[in-house]
Amino acid sequence: MPGQTSNLLFRNDTVLGVCEAIGNDFGFHPNWLRLTLASLFYFFPAAVVGTYVGLGLIVALTRWIAPDAIETATPALAVVEGDRQPAESEPMVLAA
Repeated sequence: MPGQTSNLLFRNDTVLGVCEAIGNDFGFHPNWLRLTLASLFYFFPAAVVGTYVGLGLIVALTRWIAPDAIETATPALAVVEGDRQPAESEPMVLAA
């Protein structure tokens, strides 16, 4: 079912879905946020856990207040490589 979105909280491959939700909302791969938090965890464990919990609360609050706004905005932000066709008015750039 390609049109159906699953709840991030109950998926098997996420802890709470915080990094994935933020990555999807802002248009970057969630592993970049995961790597950043994991690397900072060595130096600042309490701050990273607090940041993760705080971001989780923000994600949960935004999903609770406006669940439809997030779902309608996400497809506009997500760009699949190779999916975009050049417009007719765009000139083709040739490599020499």
